Amino acid sequence: MSHVPHELHDEFPEYEQKLHDLKVNDAHFAKLSDEYHEVNREIHRIESEVEPTSDVYLEDQKKKRLMLLDQISNMLHA
Repeated sequence: MSHVPHELHDEFPEYEQKLHDLKVNDAHFAKLSDEYHEVNREIHRIESEVEPTSDVYLEDQKKKRLMLLDQISNMLHA
């Protein structure tokens, strides 16, 4: 269990400028980025025991975060 949020600029440090450009210029990417940020922050709060929940819900949120991360990664590498 990690208590460090998985921010996009930490996940893709070599794409920092492209992350910014896509977020500003691509509405779909901006939506994915915002959704990733929301899910990621929720996971961080759960893992930090600020927001209690079930293990099943936490695992579902982690799967959702990975799905979003895959989509974002595909857009960065396109």
